[in-house]
Amino acid sequence: MVCSMLGVWRTICNDLSVNVCSSYIVMPTAPRLDRLTSLLAGLMPRIQIRHLGELADAAAITDDIPPCLHLHLVVAGEVAFDGAGGPHAMAAPAIAVFRNDQPHRLVPAPGGACRVFCAEAFFDGPAAPLLLEAFDEPLFLPMTAAMPGLTQTIQLIALEVESPRCGGGVLLSRAGEILLIGLLRHLLANQILPRGVLAGLADPGLARALVAVHAQPAAPWSLESMAETAGVSRTTFAERFRDNLGITPRRYLNAFRLTIARREIAAGRGLKRAAQAAGYESPAALSRALSRSAGVAA
Repeated sequence: MVCSMLGVWRTICNDLSVNVCSSYIVMPTAPRLDRLTSLLAGLMPRIQIRHLGELADAAAITDDIPPCLHLHLVVAGEVAFDGAGGPHAMAAPAIAVFRNDQPHRLVPAPGGACRVFCAEAFFDGPAAPLLLEAFDEPLFLPMTAAMPGLTQTIQLIALEVESPRCGGGVLLSRAGEILLIGLLRHLLANQILPRGVLAGLADPGLARALVAVHAQPAAPWSLESMAETAGVSRTTFAERFRDNLGITPRRYLNAFRLTIARREIAAGRGLKRAAQAAGYESPAALSRALSRSAGVAA
């Protein structure tokens, strides 16, 4: 088991390694845009992992929990996911992703049990609604061609759950976060989601603007400044934004800021501090925005 875990981390390190030829000097290049760090900071994810064991009978997954994503890791055998869209069979290794308001059942293939691990990804940050909206349909992802780091993380989780050791709870918590990052990377790299924030982050120009907005939501953003950050004209930016995210840049910014403001108010920090954190000119401006959104003034 120890050797297996060492193999996991060795693979992850190999993914990050850089080979430098000694016959010439490699000139430094501009750093690539980090599309996920600011989004993850705005998501504040919490991952809970549980083991369904040897799944021999159907298991129902209901929506009686807070908003989250169900991540089902099929590590052995074959299972059918039976939901609103009908049954969808998947053989290991695979991941299925359901939003918590998408009830479904896990049905093992006839004649054989399967091994499935489930993770619930909860999000406590202001970007949570924007991400969850993108998962309006379940995703079924074969892992045969996934990035090595993602498949190795799944193996690490399986090893730890089946053979728990000291510090296992902390390890699984960290491994769950790595699993989520690996999944988001996979979705971005393969442009799997046609709409939503991840579709926007898959577009190089939109990604620059979205990363900047996620990092500095209180900045005085306008359509012009967002388009300038993206490196395109206002018209092009607005069209590409709507095509990829399904809403206008202004509506996206307003939704993000309102979520930040509501969290500040819920934490007892008051309307003034909430307005400052979310980028509103004054508490009165925030109160008007809340009234328009919910029909009730703060």
